[in-house]
Amino acid sequence: MNQTESKRIVFSVTLLRALAACIITNAHYVGVYPHDIIASGGLLGDVIFFGVSGFCLSRIRKSFFPWYGKRLYRCYLPTLLITAIYLAVGFYSLSEHGAVWWFVFPTAYHFVASIVLLYIPYYFVMVIRPLREHLPAVMAVIGAAAGVVYLFFYDKSYYHIDNVREPFVEFLFFESMLIGAYFSQNRERFLNKNKFSVCFSAIVLFVLYFITKTFFSRYERYAALQLINQLVLIGLLYASFRCALGFDVKTERMPAPVKKTVSFLAEITLEIYVVQYAIIPTLAHVAEFPINWLIITAAILASAFSLHMLCRMITASAGRISGAIRRSRID
Repeated sequence: MNQTESKRIVFSVTLLRALAACIITNAHYVGVYPHDIIASGGLLGDVIFFGVSGFCLSRIRKSFFPWYGKRLYRCYLPTLLITAIYLAVGFYSLSEHGAVWWFVFPTAYHFVASIVLLYIPYYFVMVIRPLREHLPAVMAVIGAAAGVVYLFFYDKSYYHIDNVREPFVEFLFFESMLIGAYFSQNRERFLNKNKFSVCFSAIVLFVLYFITKTFFSRYERYAALQLINQLVLIGLLYASFRCALGFDVKTERMPAPVKKTVSFLAEITLEIYVVQYAIIPTLAHVAEFPINWLIITAAILASAFSLHMLCRMITASAGRISGAIRRSRID
């Protein structure tokens, strides 16, 4: 992120971003824990991540193509690099899907496919003044559209509403981005206005999310009501932002080592996301738990940091080349 963007981000939101990375990664640790039920909650992490993205990108000053191009570059550079590396070493196989699927769209990473699509409507909502100034109304319209799709077109014969590869989840992700934008617009209204009742409601909704997820998974005769799971998630995201912003001054007072760790995780969240898909299954059975967990986590962090630094080097080199070209044209 650039300096202007960083000034708009309070530390509690940085904490939410790091938390999202941890939750998403934990949900992929299938085969690592003694019981796979511990490896759950990935959709919650996704929702938080999309919410944080909406918060951080809410003040758009550029025209569409420069803004969108920058977003695409940030998403695709680490995605293309790690995909090429994993194909080269044999973790992935080009014959499985083809080059377009791996490198263009949707790629192996559902987050990339979702975010590059949702950036487009998000941009126009945030630059069209009547929409930007009435985000709750926009969210209500999107929610109504999701309700219509759910009632008349969604297959409610079994529980699958938390499947991140299905198109219906895009409604949830876009709502999450707009919730983040709403809190960015109204940060002064909520910043350091701590209410323990809000945080208590966040805890209750967190528990309720897993209860509904478990209930609908086990009792498919009630699958027609599975939309409740997403409604709980929306409420949980709202409460999480309220709680985080409300206690921002307290998070700012965390010990320096803790803050550095949080900032480090938040800085490399995308890289953490894209490197883990090959690392986790490869190392899941390298040792017994918790040794395998420690090895996998260390490998993910080291790989993500290395990929992050490689991306920075490429970006810096591209910047120098671009600058040299511009200077030569002036001369």
